[in-house]
Amino acid sequence: MRLFNRYSLSVFFLLLFQTLALNAQTTSGYHVTKTVKLGGEGGWDDLTFDAKRNRVFISRGTHVMVVDADSGAVVGDIPDTAGVHAIALVQDMDKGYTSNGRASTVTVFDLKTLKVLKQIPVGQNPDAMIYDPASKRVFSFNGASKDATAIDVKMDTVAGTVALDGKPEFAATDEKGHVYVNLEDKSMIAEIDSQKLTVMNRWPLAPCEEPSGIAIDRKHRRLFSNCSNKTMAVTDADSGKVVATVPIGAGVDGAGFDPDTGFAFSSNGGDGTLTLVHEDSPDKFNVVDNVQTQRGARTMTIDAKNHKVFLVTAEFGQAPQPTKEQPRPRRPVVPGSFTFLIVSK
Repeated sequence: MRLFNRYSLSVFFLLLFQTLALNAQTTSGYHVTKTVKLGGEGGWDDLTFDAKRNRVFISRGTHVMVVDADSGAVVGDIPDTAGVHAIALVQDMDKGYTSNGRASTVTVFDLKTLKVLKQIPVGQNPDAMIYDPASKRVFSFNGASKDATAIDVKMDTVAGTVALDGKPEFAATDEKGHVYVNLEDKSMIAEIDSQKLTVMNRWPLAPCEEPSGIAIDRKHRRLFSNCSNKTMAVTDADSGKVVATVPIGAGVDGAGFDPDTGFAFSSNGGDGTLTLVHEDSPDKFNVVDNVQTQRGARTMTIDAKNHKVFLVTAEFGQAPQPTKEQPRPRRPVVPGSFTFLIVSK
């Protein structure tokens, strides 16, 4: 083994310092700042931040858990939401809406009191939801019937149905009359006219496969679709052109965008990370960080004002042995382990 001389050591430490400095410059500073064991019963899917009241709504299979966004303390619950997937909020009317997958209904509730106001029948297995302020409609995206139900939030009645010709996942709105939804089985984005209730365009997302979460940069007209092949596709919201692709983690579901920081987020439950992609320009995107969260934390919502990301997950036990009926059995959730995570600087 050849020994380092003084010059070699100097060069070595200089290179080491430069490497450490470069890493410090390219990391985001985001990390898990709070972990709260919520416990309780039920699985989970999407969650939604209520900026007006500083609360987070969390779907729990048969009910919706409401927690304080700072402390993580449980402050309320909405019962009887069978198979609930998502929650949409209409702040100017103080109303919320849940998509109840097993019941094929949408629950309307009072945002102040959390009291249930109405049940609305929609398509089969409603999953993602979004409120579009341009049309004053809440859209439920129905996985089994492959369509979207538009609900008039003034009357809480169905305004119409949009056939999508594909299994819808998460959606985003430009708040100017266009709603964008990922079609998971087609690896496409559908653009909906929220007033006319028609599909304007269907855009392929290749090389992105099986997209789930979607977020939007309204200022620069960019859509961020997170896909199962560990890829984020960035799309022009006007032309449908894929302008960039960047790597993300495994087991993705949720997405988000913070317009002040220029970060697009991907919550990756498979490897327990949160990928942060920076929008250097409308056509240039750079992976800045993969923040360690916790395995299973696949859905997310953001507080853009305070630059916080909220996620949920749980601990898992050993998977049972495969059977003919269950060739790929899931790992069971450890009772009482359901956890609320806050990621910030």
